[in-house]
Amino acid sequence: MAGRIPPQFIDDLLQRVDIVEVINRRLPLKRAGKEYQARCPFHDEKTPSFTVSNEKQFYHCFGCGAHGSAIGFLMEYDHLEFVEAIEELAGMLGVEVPRESGGRQGPDLRPLYATLEQAAHYYQRQLREHPRAGDAVAYLKQRGLSGEIAASFGIGFAPPGWDNLLRALGRDETAIVRLREAGLISEPEGKRYDRLRNRIVFPIRDPRGRVIGFGGRVLNAEDSPKYLNSPETPLFHKGQELYGLYEARQALRRLDRLLVVEGYMDVLALAQFGIRNGVATLGTATTGEHLELIFRNCGEVVFCFDGDRAGRDAAWKALRTALPVMSEGREARFLFLPEGEDPDTLVRQEGEEAFNRRIEQAQPLSAFLFEQLASQVDMQTDEGAAHFGEQAISLLERLPKGIFRERMYQQLEMKLGMLRGSLQQARPTPSRVAQRPRRSDAQYRLPRPTPLRLVIAMLLDQPSLVRVIDETDATWRQWHSPGIPLLCELIEIIHTQPHINKAALLERWRGREAFVHLNRLADYRFDIPGLDQAAELRDALQKLNLQYLKEQALRPRNLRPSELSDEALEQLKRRFPGTGGEAKEPDG
Repeated sequence: MAGRIPPQFIDDLLQRVDIVEVINRRLPLKRAGKEYQARCPFHDEKTPSFTVSNEKQFYHCFGCGAHGSAIGFLMEYDHLEFVEAIEELAGMLGVEVPRESGGRQGPDLRPLYATLEQAAHYYQRQLREHPRAGDAVAYLKQRGLSGEIAASFGIGFAPPGWDNLLRALGRDETAIVRLREAGLISEPEGKRYDRLRNRIVFPIRDPRGRVIGFGGRVLNAEDSPKYLNSPETPLFHKGQELYGLYEARQALRRLDRLLVVEGYMDVLALAQFGIRNGVATLGTATTGEHLELIFRNCGEVVFCFDGDRAGRDAAWKALRTALPVMSEGREARFLFLPEGEDPDTLVRQEGEEAFNRRIEQAQPLSAFLFEQLASQVDMQTDEGAAHFGEQAISLLERLPKGIFRERMYQQLEMKLGMLRGSLQQARPTPSRVAQRPRRSDAQYRLPRPTPLRLVIAMLLDQPSLVRVIDETDATWRQWHSPGIPLLCELIEIIHTQPHINKAALLERWRGREAFVHLNRLADYRFDIPGLDQAAELRDALQKLNLQYLKEQALRPRNLRPSELSDEALEQLKRRFPGTGGEAKEPDG
């Protein structure tokens, strides 16, 4: 998409989004006074030092120094790029991310989104109006789907024939190029035709509800493949998308759990019976990207598989994929259905209540892991038990460090008949998030609190303190020295945006050289009981003025204090009492 994101949009986004909600979806928070607390996800700790401020819309860890806005948290915790983090927050609010004209130009994907939306409307219209749609309608009814569910998922029909969609939407060469880029038409050996023909069509939406691709199911049993998905496009990557996620988010105010099933019809059948939290992978095994997407939306995933050998093999692959992302606050369980049944057939037989009981009784990841490994050896022999232990350790080492990993090792010790703590020598692995250095490390010590740094840090932390600044006594503004332009810009932004919070204020500098310095200054905390912040700011501003005046006094002779005579130095001390006569340039 072309152009940069307007700063005003980012300000408004951070004013509207609730950082507590954003973080709590990924990391369970507990209220502690006016703030919220948790154990920091960015370093190992036993007592919570990670705080989230609703007032400042800012998080801060007293242990490792991690801090930032909701954007910064998504970038670090979910490993998103800056623009991706903004789009994630915008998606939560259901708003589109605008772009300014000019600047660096990236690919403009809006025409592709528009083409796919037009195709979705076309297929839906064909299901209602096309003379050959009767078989499709009869099939959906035979599967027990109501018109309401079909409409809420946007189900459509691709008529038989080679180029129905092409003739409807390919009005000119530009439109044809977009149809090709969106994966809607194929062109083998110079021939051009619709990719989906004589199929029931399932729009695939991203978490923001935009159509990014389609799946199609054959109506004629002789045709193949039975299901056909869109190819990889700039918008559609099947290893990263989940069918039904957008619809689940629309139907349920809060997602506590997602149920991963195999196909489109499973998702639809569950929705028909009131189970609206089903999602499906798109013809692929569950990937790490799928799981990160799931855990960004809820804290628990239940994998639903057939109870036969193939189903258990698929479940084992899902378990191995899940291990590296099982950080604290996340849970994975496994539901095995009776052989020969799938969610579609079973929910129609026994109904919502009975199926939900099955979900509640799904097997925890820990139980499935140890049960599966034990089934492959003879646990009554030393050799079998040793092999079981070796295989288990190789899997447990993939877990992020934390309480869940420790409890899994304790379970393994019990199963092996070993004393608690016997396996502590097992080689530890780094957590899913890179470990931050402790605050004691030199590179993470806060900068020396010079007057300029204190002024900037206090205004960042509490922008409303700008009222304290007396412009009639702001001699420091005349100082042509590093850091002063930054302070002036900071004050100007606060004046133009008087209700801006700490998070939005800091994000104004992301991508600029000064962001690194401001981000470190944002680590200062001033919410100390009994601290008069206004008085502290006035004192820092007065010292900043004195530094400027001292620098001006020394400028004519270009002398350092150490080069002045005793008499001149004494005069300077009398002129600026309590400062020692030293003049140092500010360092922002």
